[in-house]
Amino acid sequence: MAFEEKRAWSMVLVTVASYAVYLAVVLGRPGDAPLAEAPYVSALLWTVGAAIAASIVLHTVLATFSPEDANSKDQRDREIHRFGEHIGQSFVVIGGVAGLALAMADLDQFWIANAIYLAFVLSSLLGSATKIVSYRLGFHPW
Repeated sequence: MAFEEKRAWSMVLVTVASYAVYLAVVLGRPGDAPLAEAPYVSALLWTVGAAIAASIVLHTVLATFSPEDANSKDQRDREIHRFGEHIGQSFVVIGGVAGLALAMADLDQFWIANAIYLAFVLSSLLGSATKIVSYRLGFHPW
């Protein structure tokens, strides 16, 4: 398995785990208050920070166990990385538009922040999945 494919798998793992923890914390809060009034800011900041830290640690561990592959990228690796990033960025745009639409609809900050966070999560997952599929099934640039 190529080193960049390992990085994509680790990003999928980190993204899914951190978003699952965030959802568990925010949705698991007791009380009769509406969901839009739930305290979410600290949970969001902590899970994003933990995801960044976990991603760095996993990348370091992967580089430690395969040092000969960690610094070598060929043309195919660069093209797959670029292609995956371009595909994943579509959800960043969708999230920005959704955030604007929710703000113009004068919805609560909770919904705006969560729509944007979900877009970042989907962007990471789609970009990583694109890279994994490109490595597994082949990459044919046109």
